[in-house]
Amino acid sequence: MHHVTRNPGRINTLWLLVVVASAAVAGLVLLLRLDFGILQPTGSGGGGSAQRLAVYCAAGLRFPAEEIARQYEEEYGIAVEIQFGGSDTLLHRIEVNKFDTGDLYLAADDWYTDEARQRGLAAETIPIAYQGLVIVVRKDGPKQIAGLGDLLAADVRVALANPDQAAIGRATRRGLEKVPLDGGTLWHQLEQHVTKHGVFKPTVNEVATDVKLGSVDAGIVWDATVRMPSYREELLAITVPELQAEVDLVSICVLNSSRQPTAALKFARYLSARDRGLPVFEQHGMKPVDGDRWADRPEVTFFCGSVNRRAVEEVIAEFQQREDAMVNTIYDGCGILTSRMQTIDAQRPDQGFPDVYMACDRYYLENVKQWFQDAVDVSDTEIVIAVPKGSTQVRGLADLVQPGIRVAVGEPSQCTIGALTRRLLVNEGLYDRLKEKQNQPGEVVVEKSSSALIIPDVVTGHVDAALAYMTDVKANLDSVDVVHFDSPLNLAIQPFSIAKSSDHKYLGRRLQQKIRESPEAFEKAGFHFRLSTGPAPQTPSPKKGTAASTDAGTTTP
Repeated sequence: MHHVTRNPGRINTLWLLVVVASAAVAGLVLLLRLDFGILQPTGSGGGGSAQRLAVYCAAGLRFPAEEIARQYEEEYGIAVEIQFGGSDTLLHRIEVNKFDTGDLYLAADDWYTDEARQRGLAAETIPIAYQGLVIVVRKDGPKQIAGLGDLLAADVRVALANPDQAAIGRATRRGLEKVPLDGGTLWHQLEQHVTKHGVFKPTVNEVATDVKLGSVDAGIVWDATVRMPSYREELLAITVPELQAEVDLVSICVLNSSRQPTAALKFARYLSARDRGLPVFEQHGMKPVDGDRWADRPEVTFFCGSVNRRAVEEVIAEFQQREDAMVNTIYDGCGILTSRMQTIDAQRPDQGFPDVYMACDRYYLENVKQWFQDAVDVSDTEIVIAVPKGSTQVRGLADLVQPGIRVAVGEPSQCTIGALTRRLLVNEGLYDRLKEKQNQPGEVVVEKSSSALIIPDVVTGHVDAALAYMTDVKANLDSVDVVHFDSPLNLAIQPFSIAKSSDHKYLGRRLQQKIRESPEAFEKAGFHFRLSTGPAPQTPSPKKGTAASTDAGTTTP
């Protein structure tokens, strides 16, 4: 028998190697998990919960972004890890690493967030603040620089942000290409001058720093950059008319790579809230939009005409889940809904005035249009005659006023189908005859307060015909036949609009965008969908009283 001689020292060495190797692997895994590029989510995003969020942020926004991130972590215990760079550089990085788990992209120009959406990299976009272009010099600088022409002097060294890397560079090129000079453009001349006598930088902060250090005599930066604590004591902004039109909009978008989009949206809402993040951007020299009021879980009131219910219920449920928001939806006839609006102070959404309204037809939005904005026509539906299955008694509108034909219609003062029916029958010369018939003994003409109540009377055989929306009829085609008729007034158009008094206009716009992206829900319910499915054009409302304030975003139908 052979005895195996054990070597304790050799075994201990092997175990030591195993332990060291295991520790090294564990350390590597931990580093990879903490690396921004492959940051692992620690929450599903339900309820906006997470332990950390990863944000790509334009370098020029470093100071407000870091301050808000610290504020958010103190308030909610969620770390916000930020990677800085030029807006264009970051967009390229997002596209190359589209399968990482970055959550948000904060860009110095909404061109980049729009582009991220166009490339399929981002979903919701929220505007934040405006900033413009200025020439920047040292306050004690030796050169006499008062305008753009002075930047072309042979002895003036100029720093510009690279237009292929930074939003400020793109905006500078865009603005100066509009200024003709010597058979070309001012941009062409300045670009050549900087190539020979200056420097192109990847971020706006590096341009400002070069001017501050005296490495160059002048640069072009955001007006907000000069107001930042790092620069305002030593740098001077020179406003020039050629650059006044180039006002760019800072915006943030939720990346499709995020595995916690609800948590990402919550931070985006915080960053863009008028009573949370926006004051910080204003303190750092920017002109904030008139953002939503902050709420940990926002609630909005949605007045919705009954005809829209089948189309929007599922859309609203999905929206609430993603946003972690509450949409208190009230379905009713539009006559009832608009009458209710008229009894509520339109400036007091806390008293029940709706934040958003989707009418059964433009007819009822017209009645309250002074209180709403951002109206878009979402869909339309045909008005038809519904009759019991197999019935041939009614073949057109004129048959509705014949003796013995029992009829159901909407009540004009309570619901849109009633108002549209009255308009239609007046146009056909039949409305007075129907009202006369209604007053005759033995005749049946019933008026319903909502479109949803009309078809049941046909299904149960209580009436021989009804004027109704095709969308209501479609759900009952097993027991109801449809009689179509020609008329310029047999179409109901459903608009969606946002109350001017709402504290959650941008949340309302995102609900509008969700509806825009849901044509199948409307088509399944029998509507013809009118909207394109791309991002809705947006002109944010600037904060009241700022230089950027306009009437944009407050159009009414």
